[in-house]
Amino acid sequence: MSDSHLPIIIDARRRRFFVIGGGAVAKRKVKTLIAAKAQVTVIAPHIDEAILSLAGEQLVCFERVAGDEAYQAGDYVILATDDARTNEHQARLARKAGALVCRTDEPEDNDFSFPAVVDRAPLKIAISTGGATPALTRLVRDRIEAFIPNDYSRLGQWLESLRLRLRGDGSSKERGAFWRRLMQSQAPDQVLARQEESANKIVEGLLSGQEVTAGEAFLVGAGPGDPDLLTFRALRLIQMSDIVFYDRLVSPAILGLLPEDCERHYVGKARSDHAVPQGEINQRLVNEALKGRRVLRLKGGDPFIFGRGGEEIQQLAEAGIPFQVVPGITAASGCSSYAGIPLTHRDHAQSVRFVTGHMKDGTCNLPWNELIHPQQTLVIYMGLVGLPEICSQLIAHGMPKETPIALIEKGTLPDQRVHTGTLATMPEYVAGRDIHAPTLTIVGSVVSLHQTLNWRSGQ
Repeated sequence: MSDSHLPIIIDARRRRFFVIGGGAVAKRKVKTLIAAKAQVTVIAPHIDEAILSLAGEQLVCFERVAGDEAYQAGDYVILATDDARTNEHQARLARKAGALVCRTDEPEDNDFSFPAVVDRAPLKIAISTGGATPALTRLVRDRIEAFIPNDYSRLGQWLESLRLRLRGDGSSKERGAFWRRLMQSQAPDQVLARQEESANKIVEGLLSGQEVTAGEAFLVGAGPGDPDLLTFRALRLIQMSDIVFYDRLVSPAILGLLPEDCERHYVGKARSDHAVPQGEINQRLVNEALKGRRVLRLKGGDPFIFGRGGEEIQQLAEAGIPFQVVPGITAASGCSSYAGIPLTHRDHAQSVRFVTGHMKDGTCNLPWNELIHPQQTLVIYMGLVGLPEICSQLIAHGMPKETPIALIEKGTLPDQRVHTGTLATMPEYVAGRDIHAPTLTIVGSVVSLHQTLNWRSGQ
């Protein structure tokens, strides 16, 4: 049956719509029609107050039983009563007059149906199974809603304005070649990123016959590892990149989301092992963008939290290259959540502090006195090697040796493990086990909630 359905778009202002029925189903249809600027007549013995409140130039309501209505050819009649005989009678009247019928009680008897709509005006995406399986229609609509950001409305309006402008100046630049080059350029994504000025420069370059090769860079936070924690914008930019420079903490599952033809370069850093110096990374981002490529800088966690993201985009900005920054869920938030350890809690901690635990000359150069506060959670990034020193220094500067501590290994990943103890016991515990980076350390009484709030079984 569904093979016979033809999706079309009509101008609702050019047709008359009749809704027979005044209940919940009718209300949904009326709201859809009013939003499309249709002229609507509602007929029912009892009409929902929400429908009556919309009455005006677009909507006329008659609280009476539907009779031999004067339908005309080209009208659209929606039958939304719970009385099959009424719906059948009105359907016969409508079709005899040349009107089209939508029966909400009998989808198989429909001349037309209402699709699910993703509205990014002027862009509208309609999804329909012809009434065969509304549940699938809703599922697909929800998926598309998630992956088509609201800013597509902004892009649509920008393109519409550009089309009208080009049509008005009498030029021939509106032909297909121009639009293909424009849509293949970085301009659409720059509009989505609210960088219309950069997009307009590309337009002017194309109109003047220039080859527009300016690239763009995306600084994207990949989160702590679980791909389900990516933002929608991060996923969209990952999937449209030409070349990627990625760190050690970017999980294989996230790398698997890259396009097959995306060129990949590992530039990760481990302790005392930097695959590529930071300055060279910065320059390579610039060089690739100058070739007109979409350059993805993919970093674990959030690029602005101990990620040197600021240094990288500073060089991009100095080179005049358009860029976007997409935050990621930082390890502190992701790992603590997956371990069932709230970073703040009214009974345990009213503040949280993030520090890095890198060792230098055998010591951790941290402001120890500032870290010793009751009712505070201390989160230490990259502190596995220096953990014995960290525990010793915290105790030496006044933190009780019974203070709970958690070491989260491979947080948010399928093989995550959570190791708990106290400042006094954790060094010996770590020494006797094979624990691997990436790890995150949490110190404070909130760690005591782990056993109760741990929602990932077996960890």
